[in-house]
Amino acid sequence: MWGFRSSSTLANIFLLLLVAMNLSVSHVSASKQFQNETDLLALLEFKNQIYDDPFGVLNSWNHSQHHCQWEGVTCSARHQRVMTLTLRDKHLSGTISPHVGNLSFMRFIQLPGNQFHGEIPQEFGRLFRLRALNLSRNAISGKIPVNLSYCLELINISLMGNNLEGKIPIDQLSNLKKLENFYLGQNNLTGEIPSSIGNLSSLIRIGLEYNHLEGNLPMEMGLLRRLAVFLAAENNLSGIIPACIFNISAVAEIYVAGNSFHGNLPTNIGLTLPNLKILGVASNKFYGNFPTSITNASGLEKLDLSRNKFKGQIPTNLGDLTNLQFLNLAVNLFGSHSTEDLDFIASLTNCSNLSVISVSYNNFGGNIPKVMGNLSNQLTKLYLGTNQLSGTIPEGFGNFVNLYLLTLEENHLSGVIPRDFGKLQDLQRLRLDQNELSGQIVSTLCNATGLYYLNLSFNQFEGGNIFDNVLMRCQNLQYLDISHNNFTGIISPQFLQTHSSLMYIKIGENSFSGSLPPEVGKLIQLVDFNVSHNQFAGDIPMSLADCSNLANLSMQANFFQGTIPPNLASLKSIRQIDLSNNNLTGSIPKELEKLQYLRYLNLSYNDIEGEVPNTGIFSNASQMSLIGNDKLCGGIPELEFPPCPVIKGKNRGKLKVIILLSIVLPATLMVLGTVLLYLLVYRKRERRLVAGFSSMPTRVNKLLRISYHELHRATSGFSPENLIGSGHFGAVYKGTLEKHGNKLVAVKVLDLQKNGASKSFKAESKTLRNIRHRNLVSIMSYCSSIDSKGDEFKALIYEFMENGNLDLWLHPSETTAQATSSRSLNLLQKLNIAIDVASALQYLHDHCEAEIVHCDLKPSNILLDNDLVAHVGDFGLARLLPKPNNRSSEQGTSSSIAVKGSIGYAAPEYGILLFEMITKRRPTDDMFMDELDIHNYVNRALHEQVYEIVDPLLLLEGRDENRRITHGEETINDGRQIHCIISLLKIGMKCSAKLPNDRMHMNEVVRNLHLIKDVILGLRVHRENLQV
Repeated sequence: MWGFRSSSTLANIFLLLLVAMNLSVSHVSASKQFQNETDLLALLEFKNQIYDDPFGVLNSWNHSQHHCQWEGVTCSARHQRVMTLTLRDKHLSGTISPHVGNLSFMRFIQLPGNQFHGEIPQEFGRLFRLRALNLSRNAISGKIPVNLSYCLELINISLMGNNLEGKIPIDQLSNLKKLENFYLGQNNLTGEIPSSIGNLSSLIRIGLEYNHLEGNLPMEMGLLRRLAVFLAAENNLSGIIPACIFNISAVAEIYVAGNSFHGNLPTNIGLTLPNLKILGVASNKFYGNFPTSITNASGLEKLDLSRNKFKGQIPTNLGDLTNLQFLNLAVNLFGSHSTEDLDFIASLTNCSNLSVISVSYNNFGGNIPKVMGNLSNQLTKLYLGTNQLSGTIPEGFGNFVNLYLLTLEENHLSGVIPRDFGKLQDLQRLRLDQNELSGQIVSTLCNATGLYYLNLSFNQFEGGNIFDNVLMRCQNLQYLDISHNNFTGIISPQFLQTHSSLMYIKIGENSFSGSLPPEVGKLIQLVDFNVSHNQFAGDIPMSLADCSNLANLSMQANFFQGTIPPNLASLKSIRQIDLSNNNLTGSIPKELEKLQYLRYLNLSYNDIEGEVPNTGIFSNASQMSLIGNDKLCGGIPELEFPPCPVIKGKNRGKLKVIILLSIVLPATLMVLGTVLLYLLVYRKRERRLVAGFSSMPTRVNKLLRISYHELHRATSGFSPENLIGSGHFGAVYKGTLEKHGNKLVAVKVLDLQKNGASKSFKAESKTLRNIRHRNLVSIMSYCSSIDSKGDEFKALIYEFMENGNLDLWLHPSETTAQATSSRSLNLLQKLNIAIDVASALQYLHDHCEAEIVHCDLKPSNILLDNDLVAHVGDFGLARLLPKPNNRSSEQGTSSSIAVKGSIGYAAPEYGILLFEMITKRRPTDDMFMDELDIHNYVNRALHEQVYEIVDPLLLLEGRDENRRITHGEETINDGRQIHCIISLLKIGMKCSAKLPNDRMHMNEVVRNLHLIKDVILGLRVHRENLQV
């Protein structure tokens, strides 16, 4: 009985166990099915948030196959749970669904290179198994979710290339002890780098570049003993990089360019960082000598120290870095203008993989080493510009068969272009501008058929028909600048037809001649066209209007004739037009009023006639110049042209006859007179064409004499109220000529009682007789008569300058007039005036038949028109000198005559003028006595105490100039103002040197002033030590 019960019980127990096991299996199966269903639903929700799938990668995400088979999805083999979601560079658009947080087995999320936007879901914090999160190169915004701190298995986080903002939540993420790679670059993150970063003890790579981070680097970064890569370029970080970072031996890459770090680089950096491969500290404020120990980091591949204040010599064993591929030392203070400065180049021949070398904007002197031709044939970019290099360009550059960029600009190189430049068949950009190169351009230069940028300006190159003989083969030219040379010949139609890719043509300041072919209209990409200061003649081609992208048109100072093409009004993008100093006739096309982007129009010194339009560009006198066209009428009142005559209908027929007779008869008489005059003076006088300036017949003899009584009436009896200045030999009055449309004039009345006054009148008349330049005061008329008392009377009549003279602007506090006592000029305005005056002197010294020396250049003799353009006047002491065969200095000639002029302003005056403009001190200041004059005063302060001598208003202005500017791909922290001021003072020192042979030529002065202006305007990177 007992045994039976026992057997029955065992059977029941066994049965119960079977049932329980069956239920357990069913539960497990159901749970697994439920979990798979969760993954499926999460993936479908992810898909639903995507509204654009250009490649159709999610087409497979449907019920026709298991979700583990869908593209981009990887599941675990055992449990069939989603572990990886990889959709790289699929250009998917949409938001990331929070349901991704339900994929609890997820280990890798790889979604870079898409267009996801919105925020990173907080639900990612549920992914406890997540090891890698890559959402880089999307458009994700918002903040970095602090919930990622729950993902303790994370090894890699890459969120670079998004729109994330806010601070880096390292305080919350510091418990991610396994995190090795943390990439947050190219976002909008702000704040400082928290000191808690030192808790990420496994960190190997951190990328924070291109954000808005600020403050110092925390010392705790020294705790990251595994750190190999530190990227923090282009932020607002500052201070000194902690030395402990340079003691982490694992570091292979440091890139912190574009910040405000300062201090020295450690002298032992090459010893403490033996694994260093990349060191980039460009665009900071580092200083000190080159860290010579860097040559011990034998694996170094990229070294970028550019745009800092490093100085001294480069170690001659730099070539020990045999793996070096990229070397950038540009925009520093390296070198000492000595012949040994480039000795380190020889060692670089050991670097067989070197592809980029930049040493531009330094103080390197001496010749270019001949051994340079032995550098790696892997070289693609070579920057040597803006140094003090001299001598000739050696042969050997032709060995660089892979070179596509070569810059040698702004040095003192001479000689010719080496013939082996023709071997540079991959060359795309070439700059040789602003040197002293000469000779003809090597005919094989355009063997480089890919050459698109060529700048040979500001040299002494010569040769005829360069377009056909050399440039014809440069089929891909986009930028061509050969201005300021001695080229001759014509622009051939064939060249224009075959170079439609040209965007910039700058050939001004040469001796090109002939007419402009109508094929210029084929240049449909043209943006800037400058043919100024040549000897072109003929009509302006109507086809120029086909250059629909044209923004700047400069054709001044040639011999163009005919009318201004009305169809220029079709140039919808045009911003500047300069047709001045030509022989243009006819009227101003009214259609030019419609050019809405036109900001500068100069038609001065032509023979244009008729009514001036009064809308568009013609409604703003400060944006145009029409002077020197005496037949114009009408226009806005500020132009002060006489009103146009009103023609009544009844008299039109008679008027036509009168006009016809008034034209035909004088023209006939003029032709006969001209023929007779030519026969009389043939072979006794030749008219000399001066390249760069329009010629002008004798002007004073042709001027209409104005009577004494008319001048007396114009000046209200030479009233003291109209007195605007006085000089050595007389006084200047403001007057209004009623018979000439109430035109305002300045009347210079000679005091003939003073010894030399009559001689001064003759000197000024003779000087102004044949000169014509936009920066010289233009004489309008003269008077040689008898006054009301029967005494001899002589006066010169000039165009009236609204803004008075420069002296009133430099020393406004010395005048009691309320209108002038508050005047001031900023640095750019002063620089423009300096350029104007220098240009006038250059013209007087170099471009007149007889060299003219002013002898009394001072602020009160520099007049300013309504646009603050400077005009040099008062030639009463001027001297005409024969052209010397071998002139040592423009300024030097002025010291070859007896000392003349005002006290303190004796020759050479231009340098003294610069000093007064910058320091606001007169050379006659009471502080200057004994051995101390204004030249010595500036010289003593130039290096250490510049701030103490400069006009305080300029320094106040400069404080607002310390800001970041961008040049293409380069960002430069730039305090331009004081460096430009120093450069101006250095020019003044050169121009006021005691010995004439030591003084700077005026053409060099003009060139350097334009370079400084480019720096102020941000068109050129400044050098800390811009040399004069």
